[in-house]
Amino acid sequence: MLYLVPTPLGNLKDVTYRSIEVLQSVDLILCEDTRTSSVFLNHYNIQKPLTPYHQHNEHKILQHLIEQMLAGKKMAVITDAGTPAISDPAFLLVRECVRNDIKVECLPGATAFVPALVNSGLPTNRFCFEGFLPLKKGRQTALKQLAEEERTMIFYESPMRLVKTLEDFIQYFGADRQCCVSRELTKMFEENKRGSLQEVCDHFKQKAVKGEIVVIVAGKVE
Repeated sequence: MLYLVPTPLGNLKDVTYRSIEVLQSVDLILCEDTRTSSVFLNHYNIQKPLTPYHQHNEHKILQHLIEQMLAGKKMAVITDAGTPAISDPAFLLVRECVRNDIKVECLPGATAFVPALVNSGLPTNRFCFEGFLPLKKGRQTALKQLAEEERTMIFYESPMRLVKTLEDFIQYFGADRQCCVSRELTKMFEENKRGSLQEVCDHFKQKAVKGEIVVIVAGKVE
C-alpha cells in the first residue's frame, strides 16, 4: 500500500485529520529531506521510520521499495511542502506500484498552485500547469509555444531565477501581459504581487526575493 500525503506549505495547521491518521499508521515514511519533514512530523508527534526519497535517489531505491510493499509494508510519501508528484518526486514510484498491482491512494491537501491561481484575479475556468521551465535546452521552444497559449498559465520558479524568468516572459509574451507572483504562501510574509509583467518584474528587481514562488500569467487574448 502506498499513500501520497500532502504536507503544509508553511502553516503547520494546514493539514487534514486523515493525513495525520495515515502517517501514524504506515510502516515507513518517504520524504525529500528528513530534517525538514521532522519539524512537521514532530509537531504532530508522529514517530515513524524515515527514508530519504528525492530526485537523486528515486531510481536507485525504486525496486527495493516495491519489493517491501509487495511483502506487505505500508508506505507514505511526503515532500518538503505540498502534494507529492507535483514538481516533486513520486511519479516513478506511483507508476511502478500500478504496474505491480499495489494499491495507491492520494489524499487531498495542500498544493501551492491552487491558492496562487485562485487569488491571482486571472481566469480560472481554463488553465495549464507548466511547473518549472527548462533552464537551457528547450526553454526558448517552450516559451515560443506558450506565447500562443490562451489558457491561464501556472509556473513554479526559484527566488534566484524569478527576475530572469519574468524578463523572458516580457520578451515572448509582451510587457503588458497580466500576471501575479505569489511567494511564501500561508506564511507570515506571504506576498501576492499583481500587475503587468513589466510592473511585477520592476517590483522584484528592487528587493531581495525569498521563498517558494508561483507565477500565474494570463493567456493570450485574441
